[in-house]
Amino acid sequence: MNSSLQAQGLIIGGRRQPAHSGALFDVLAPEDERVLAQVARADAVDVDLAVSAARNGFLQWSALAPREREAALLRAADLVAAEGETRFLDNLIDESGSVITKARNEIAYTVDLLRTAAGEARRLYGDTFPNDNPGRLSMVFREPLGVVAIISPYNAPLSLLVKMTAFPLAAGNAVVIKPSEETPLSALAFADLLVEAGIPGDAVNVVTGFGAECGAPLAAHADIDCIALTGSTATGINIGMQAMQRMRRCQLELGGKSALLVLRDADPVKAARIAAQGIFTHAGQICMANSRIVVERPLFEAFTAALKAEAEAIHLGDLRDERSQYGPLINRRAVDKVMAHIEQALAAGAQLLTGGVIHHGLTIAPTVLLEPDRGGGVWREESFGPLACLVAVDSLEEAIAAANDSDYGLSAAVLTNNIQWGFKAAREIRSGSVHIGMHAFQSNALAPIGGYKLSGVGRSGGKYSTEEFTELKWVSVALADPAG
Repeated sequence: MNSSLQAQGLIIGGRRQPAHSGALFDVLAPEDERVLAQVARADAVDVDLAVSAARNGFLQWSALAPREREAALLRAADLVAAEGETRFLDNLIDESGSVITKARNEIAYTVDLLRTAAGEARRLYGDTFPNDNPGRLSMVFREPLGVVAIISPYNAPLSLLVKMTAFPLAAGNAVVIKPSEETPLSALAFADLLVEAGIPGDAVNVVTGFGAECGAPLAAHADIDCIALTGSTATGINIGMQAMQRMRRCQLELGGKSALLVLRDADPVKAARIAAQGIFTHAGQICMANSRIVVERPLFEAFTAALKAEAEAIHLGDLRDERSQYGPLINRRAVDKVMAHIEQALAAGAQLLTGGVIHHGLTIAPTVLLEPDRGGGVWREESFGPLACLVAVDSLEEAIAAANDSDYGLSAAVLTNNIQWGFKAAREIRSGSVHIGMHAFQSNALAPIGGYKLSGVGRSGGKYSTEEFTELKWVSVALADPAG
């Protein structure tokens, strides 16, 4: 470890502090693998302290009026709007390998998420319903769950963390955040900002560390009321099983292997540009990336040529150069996984259209494979890199079947000028979202983001997050003496 770096502590009860053991770990920059910072390495003891603080914070925070929670989240949004680049831009570029345009978009989206969540503080709507017993009134109240454990990913270490945090807070919950060990700096900076904005310190806690030492004890803690995870399907299955053992709520946004359908009436050049954006943004490290591209045969040759040109025109350079379109993968393990998928697909008969090599460091050149084995890993498993596989089909029905030929169902997209074809695909594809005329990577602060099948459980965004992070309670009242 580099002793010249200032260590960053955990945030427990709104205050920075070292791990109880004094242990630290290095945070590396994917761009050149240099050490950016040293961060406290939490374990079960630190998790217990954070959960205890959050339990106290829940009592404070949930007791505030909705307007007070709304005001605190709006102050947080204003701070990000005014100071976002100063507070977050370098961390986003350095710790996650984001190019500057992606980092700026993430900061802007964070403001939108916070303002949307702030409005949800006033929308904890209940209900009434008729009661067949005379003189009785039935009401339904919506209440916060309590303490929410948030396990956030590395690919969007600010905006996804904010989405996972702001909506539970708006509903009156307290949070314990376990960010990815690859990207803890953005999470720590954001938690500091929330406390500065007026959220009680005990309601916002961050434990940094590794899955087995920190994430597992957090997910298993008896005083956690809900677990929210954005991450791999394997991790989500483990957390879901733990959650069911205690019958606690969980909201899981997991992996994807999203399909983009390019129908015979699409403009091949425009379609290729959209497809390239949908798979190569942030080096394909996006769960909604359209990594499977299904093209109707009459357009296949023209689209293939256009997509090759798009991929080979992508500028890969300095992360702070606005011309650069994506940067490195997060670590060497991620690179090895993508390269293995490419090698396995080629060995099984796929054709390499372009790419297939490491450009430099941890950056893989934009890669497109033609007609891979549809039983192989490149078609069936999430590569999480700048790798698309392209297949030809003879009809819309075959294209829909190809899209559904997956254990995942997070997002999908259809490029066509025929609205009937587009809606047929949208209704028949088994996916949490389907986008017509766009690529599969879409997000919106109000939208219900989530998936079918192995892509997760639950939805996040707007009122859908409010529903995930609250509990319903039926209260009935006898207005007349039942003996009278």
